[in-house]
Amino acid sequence: MNFHMDGSRPIPTIQQANDKELGVDMDDKIQGFSLLSNDSHKHWMEQAFREAEKAFAAKEVPVGAVVVLNNQIIGRGYNQRETLKDPTAHAEILAITAAANHIEDWRLKDATLYVTLEPCPMCAGAILNARIQRVVFGADDLEHGGCGGSVQLCSGKFLNHKVEIIGGILERKCQGILTSFFAESRQIKK
Repeated sequence: MNFHMDGSRPIPTIQQANDKELGVDMDDKIQGFSLLSNDSHKHWMEQAFREAEKAFAAKEVPVGAVVVLNNQIIGRGYNQRETLKDPTAHAEILAITAAANHIEDWRLKDATLYVTLEPCPMCAGAILNARIQRVVFGADDLEHGGCGGSVQLCSGKFLNHKVEIIGGILERKCQGILTSFFAESRQIKK
């Protein structure tokens, strides 16, 4: 993911280029998996976890996300709120923006978002606005989750778009990196 300045706001983009130039490796494309199989969910969640590791290394809350369309990653993101000094720079927002730039359309209607932590209400709103079909997350967020943990914003009788929600994929692993991060943060503050 490259960043460029559009006015004063950094905007994540994926270069429009061939797979090699995009940095697509074999893990970015997977043949023979159904989007609905547990094995494919685990595979794509591993890719989101790689993004969370980047956030951890940058001393950001370790949440990572990937957007998958037609068994290919079209957008990636990890939390960068501190780095970018942007309260909206959540992993999901950055991955959704990158995906929309990649396909040159804001409608991601057949895409699946994989994210290591249940999306917050802000990200749930972006998911609805992007018309994402499915959200698969790792760890629940019972305090701030917008996809059923604290509040359910991705479905309801008054919404014109419903999102399928699948939680608990690689939950222990996704929760573990968050637990480690916050334990380290507490040790540094002492």
